[in-house]
Amino acid sequence: MNKKLRNALQYLFFFSLGFFFVWLSVKDIDDEKWQHIRFALSNTRYYLVAPVFLILVASHYFRALRWRLLIQSLGYTPSRFNTFFSVFVGYLVNQGVPRMGEVVKCTVLGRYDKIPPDKLIGTIILERLIDAITLLLVFGITLAIQPGLYQRLVEEVFVSDGKPGKAGISGGQIFLIVVGALLLLAIGWAIVKKKTLADIKNILKGIAGKIWQGVGAIRHLRKRGLFLLLTVCMWACYLAGGLIGFQALEQTQQYGIKESFTVLSAGSIGMVVTPGGIGGYPLLVEKTMILYDLQPEIATAFGWLLWIAQTVIIIFGGAISFAVLPWYNRRRDKRRRQQSAGTGVAPQT
Repeated sequence: MNKKLRNALQYLFFFSLGFFFVWLSVKDIDDEKWQHIRFALSNTRYYLVAPVFLILVASHYFRALRWRLLIQSLGYTPSRFNTFFSVFVGYLVNQGVPRMGEVVKCTVLGRYDKIPPDKLIGTIILERLIDAITLLLVFGITLAIQPGLYQRLVEEVFVSDGKPGKAGISGGQIFLIVVGALLLLAIGWAIVKKKTLADIKNILKGIAGKIWQGVGAIRHLRKRGLFLLLTVCMWACYLAGGLIGFQALEQTQQYGIKESFTVLSAGSIGMVVTPGGIGGYPLLVEKTMILYDLQPEIATAFGWLLWIAQTVIIIFGGAISFAVLPWYNRRRDKRRRQQSAGTGVAPQT
């Protein structure tokens, strides 16, 4: 196949894959949700959009740098750009297929920087554990400055009347379909390659060992101070996003750091309970703001506004990353070959 044609098909494939996950991330937004989104957008101060977007992009960059530190403790040094793009790809995939994004971003980074993906999955498990501990700390701070708040929030969420959602394929169902397809492929591979159960057991044991090695990366982490600083910076960006978000609507300008901690706590739960936080994130933020005596329609608009800002960054960043990754790595490999031919030594990443 002609090289230019192959490159064009590769670009087309990654563009299509990116837009497929974009579709998955917005397919569950029904007419009622679109009305909330339009109302939120019509009442927004758009000059605050740029700083919010910059803060959110910075939070993803800090996460990429933190992940790279864990990978370096395993003896690998991935490119900063590849790590950053892979984080965005993972976020985009998670929008449509919950939890699959973690596997995809490990696969993408492993492919371009020649790192075993199963070791990377171990670092992701470790990252999630650290994030869970950090979130518990955020909950603790929120409770310390606002005792009894979570009890009121639980009452507000569960006592309020809910409306049945629109029927359709959920993110969880898509996840099960993808896992089922992968299992069928694995079974087909085992039959073709004539693998016995003992062979498969040894393969799984080897994968589990590599994953555990990734989880144990924290023991070999040398720059623990930098790791802690990046974690603080990342969560500070999340908090700052809410603070600036309050200024986006005239009715929410009076709220500050105390309310931002509450929004961060509730919003983090919302991002977990539904794919990409669709519906769940705006709902929990809305119920949270109602506790602070904000009008229900404004609280709804505010919840959707914060969700839109995060989702737009992920959709555009993820789609661009899908397209840029093959282009960037082809140029990087070409530059490496040229430098290696000139010096006889391969350059560092």
